[in-house]
Parts: sequence; structure tokens; C-alpha cells
Amino acid sequence: MEQKEIQCNHCGHVNPPGTQLCQSCGKMINEDYDKKKIKDLMRYDGSAVRSKVRSQSIFDKIWNFFTSIKVGVTIIAIIAISAAVGTILPQEYFIPIGADPAQHYTELYGTFGTLYYKFGFTQLYSSWWFVLLMGLLALSLIAASVDRGVPLYKSLKNQRAKKHASFFKRQRLFNEYESTDNAADIAKAFESKKYKLKTDGDHYLLEKGRLSRWGPYINHTGLIILLAGSMLRFFPGVYIDEIIYAQEGETVSIPTTEGQYYMRNDGFTIDTYDEDSGTVLMRHCRTAWL
Repeated sequence: MEQKEIQCNHCGHVNPPGTQLCQSCGKMINEDYDKKKIKDLMRYDGSAVRSKVRSQSIFDKIWNFFTSIKVGVTIIAIIAISAAVGTILPQEYFIPIGADPAQHYTELYGTFGTLYYKFGFTQLYSSWWFVLLMGLLALSLIAASVDRGVPLYKSLKNQRAKKHASFFKRQRLFNEYESTDNAADIAKAFESKKYKLKTDGDHYLLEKGRLSRWGPYINHTGLIILLAGSMLRFFPGVYIDEIIYAQEGETVSIPTTEGQYYMRNDGFTIDTYDEDSGTVLMRHCRTAWL
């Protein structure tokens, strides 16, 4: 169902589809709006959140799916449970070199080991389904940040000092005074406390700590960077789970880099000492990456 522009019956301002508070006067346009969502409505004053606008298109349904907080939390829970299961048995890089993983897990852990291997838990962090979960989580974080971050930016950029009386009555803290004689002095006092002042006639808007409004999106950005870093292991040369043999003085090509990177063994010595002397085993290796 296509949404049409909404005209405020108080000031006549034409608002975009999905707007619940008038961009001009701040009056609630839809009085039947869910009372439990009032906090969200005030947070995005005068801006419509796309996922809250009803639409029947396939794109909007997909968008609403990834912007859902429940979906994001569910994906995080599945990732956490999978990571926990992946610690029950050792990963493949901990088993003896040259051993067949399928045979090794079956012989040591029986049927459970076989299923553990077939479901990819022995190489959990590189299994296709775990990578898919990480990708879905990244998409969910990006979609949720864009869906709510853009309206928040617009509401903070375009917010007006003049608001409808209904706007103030819906605030968490609200008080009303009959006299406005000291309004200018009070505004200057707040301004001296590093509050940002915006005026519109006899209306004053005082704001401080705007960065705190962006807290969730800063966290989202950090998680997205973390996920991107974990996926770098799939790029050639960034992460290699291979055994490379190189004799002293030999230069060999690093696997999966298609001849772009090489390793040269400049020298390798081992010094062994008597255990009774309390000196530990010393190993010296000189390697150059080309």
C-alpha cells in the first residue's frame, strides 16, 4: 500500500509518509499511534523511520526483516551458541599433523565426533554457515543503523525551537510556568553552561550532549569493524592455515597467494640445554617475508 504525504491539521505543513510528529509544529499527527512506541516517536521527532512505514513491496519486507531488533538478537544468540559448541572438541589445527580429520574424530569421539566433523564444528570459524551468520549479523547491524540513524540525523539537524504543546506533555519530564518574564535570562544561564541555544521568537531550544544520542550507532560501527576484521581471513595472504616447509636459504611461494607473496628462510638454529640446569629450550629462527 503506497503511503501518501500527510498534512498537519494544526499548521498545514505537508509531512512525508510515515511521519508521526509534524516537522513544523511537533503536533502528533496520528493520535491512534501505539502508546508503547511514544519514546521512539519522540526520539525521531519529525522524521519517519522506514521500517515503521507500512508497505507491501518485497524490498520493504526484506528491509524490515533485517532492521528488526529481534532478528539481530536471534542471530547473535545463534552465533554465541555455535561458538560455545565449537569449544567442546579441539579444532582441526590442534589434531596431529597428517591425520585424517574424519577418521581422527570418529576414532576418538565416536558418533558424536563424526557429527561434529560433518557439521563443520572442527573448522568452525571458516565453515560456510558460520560465515553466513556473521554476514547476516553485519547486514542486520548496517540496516538497523541506516534505518534509525538517518531519521535521527534529520531530526537533530532540522529540529525547531517552536513546538506544539502536545509535544512537551509527552516528554518524560515536563513543567509549565505561567510567567515568561525571565525566559531570556534563564536561556542565557543555560548557554553559559555550554548548552547550545536555538531561538524562534519567544521560543528557546537548549541542547547539550548530542553525541550521547549516537551511542548505539557508535557501538554498531565498532561491531561492523570487528566483523569485517574477522572476515579478512578469507582474503588471500591475510590468513593462511597451511604448513610451509622451507630449508635454510630457500625461498618458497606462500599458498593461496598465487605467487604474489614468498617466504625465505634466512636461517634456523636450535640450542638445547640440560633440563636439570633449569634452562628452557631455546629456538632461534630468522625468516623473511617477501
